[in-house]
Amino acid sequence: MDLINITQEIHAASQRLSKSADALFSLGKAKAEAERDYRLALAQEILKLRAEKVPVTIIENLAKGNVSELLFKRDLAETQFKAGIEATDAIKVQVSALQTILKYQTDV
Repeated sequence: MDLINITQEIHAASQRLSKSADALFSLGKAKAEAERDYRLALAQEILKLRAEKVPVTIIENLAKGNVSELLFKRDLAETQFKAGIEATDAIKVQVSALQTILKYQTDV
C-alpha cells in the first residue's frame, strides 16, 4: 500500500465513523422508544388483568405474553443498537490499523 491509498482509506473510514454516529443516535432513539412502548403496554395490560381479577401470581407472565410483540420489538431495537456500536468499534480498529501502517511507512 502506498501512502496516498492509506490516507484515502483513513479518510473514507473517518467519513464512515461520522455517519455511524448519526446512525447510532437513530438506533438509540428507536431503542428508547421501543422500551417506552413496551413498558407502557405492559403496565396497561397488568392493570387490565388485575381489573379482571386474574390471580396475582400469574398476572406478570400473562401480561408479558399479551404484549410479547412489543417485547420482541424492544429486544430487536436493543440488538440493533449493540450491533451498531460493534460496527463503529470495527471502523475505529480499522482506522487505528491504517494509522499504524501509515506511521510505519512514513518512518521507513
